[in-house]
Amino acid sequence: MTVNTRAFYAPLLAAGSAGGLFAAFLGVPAGWALLWSGLLLPLLALVARWSPARPGAAAASLGVAAVALWPVPLMWGTASWLEICGAAAFWAVPALGALAAGGHLRRQASRMRRAVRDGRRDQQLELARDLHDFVAHDVSAIVVQAQAARFVADQDPEQAVRALERIEAAGLGALASMDRTVHALREAAGVRSASVPGTSELPGLVERFEGGVLDADPTAVRDLSREADTTAYRVAVEALTNVRRHAPGAAIVRVRLHRVADGIELSVANSAPARGAGGLRGPVRRRSGTGLAGLRGRVEAAGGTLRAGASADGGWRVRAVFPAQGRTLG
Repeated sequence: MTVNTRAFYAPLLAAGSAGGLFAAFLGVPAGWALLWSGLLLPLLALVARWSPARPGAAAASLGVAAVALWPVPLMWGTASWLEICGAAAFWAVPALGALAAGGHLRRQASRMRRAVRDGRRDQQLELARDLHDFVAHDVSAIVVQAQAARFVADQDPEQAVRALERIEAAGLGALASMDRTVHALREAAGVRSASVPGTSELPGLVERFEGGVLDADPTAVRDLSREADTTAYRVAVEALTNVRRHAPGAAIVRVRLHRVADGIELSVANSAPARGAGGLRGPVRRRSGTGLAGLRGRVEAAGGTLRAGASADGGWRVRAVFPAQGRTLG
C-alpha cells in the first residue's frame, strides 16, 4: 500500500505554524523560534507545489504569519509599532519567496502537463486523419469496383473477376493502412513502428487505380525531403480518392512526379468523365473528412504549395510543388 505523503504537507504546515506562533508568544528562546521558522520555509514551498488549492492556501497563510511574526514577542514593549511592522515585513520576505518558488514549480508542471495533453490530442487527430485519408481511398475503390462488377457480371464475367481481384487488392491496402496506424500508436507507447508510406509506393498505388498512369522522375524523388516525400504520397492518395468519388467515368488519370523550375512537382490530372458514367456516382459522393483543403496545411508545412482546379479538357488537376532539399519556396 502506497502512502501519499503530499496529502500531509498542508496539515503539517498548519500544525507547525500554529505551534510556532504559540511557542513564540509563550516566550521560547529566540534561537529556537528562529530555527522553527526556518523549518517552516521548505514546508511552505512544498505546500505551494503540491497541496490542493483551498487547504494549501489556508496552511500557507498561517505559515507566512508564523514566519513573519516570530520576532514580535521579543520586541513587544521595547520597540515602536513602526519597528515591529518593519521586522514582520522583513521576515515575511523569505516566506513569500518560498511560496513563490513552490508556485513557480507548480506552474511549470502544469504547463508541461498541458503540453503533453495537447501533444497527445494532436497526435490522435493526426492518426485519425491518416487512417481516414488512406483507408477512405481503398474503401472508395472497393465500392466503385463492386458497383462495376455488379453491372458487368451478366454480360462479361471475366471483367467481374478482374473487378473482384481489384477489390481484394484494395481491401489488403486498407488493412495495411490500419496496420500502419496501429504501429504508429505502438510507437507513441515506445514500441518500434513501421515506416510511413512515401512516393516509393506510388507505383503500387497507381497500378491499383483503373486508368492510372504514372510518370515519376527518380532523380526528382531523391531531392524530396522525408516530410515532403510522405506528404506528396498523401496528396496523391487524396487526389485519386476524389477522382473515384467525383469523376468515376474518367478514362485516364495521370500522376506525374518531376522537377520544375520552382522545385519538385506532383500532379494528379484526370480526363473529363465519360457520358453515362454518372450511374455509379450516387453512393460514392460522400465528402472526405479532410480532403485537399486539409492537405493544403500539410503541404505548406513541408515548405510547398498546393493548387487544384479544372483543366482545359474538362477534367480536374491537383498540383503540389515542394522545394528540393536545401531550398525553400518563396
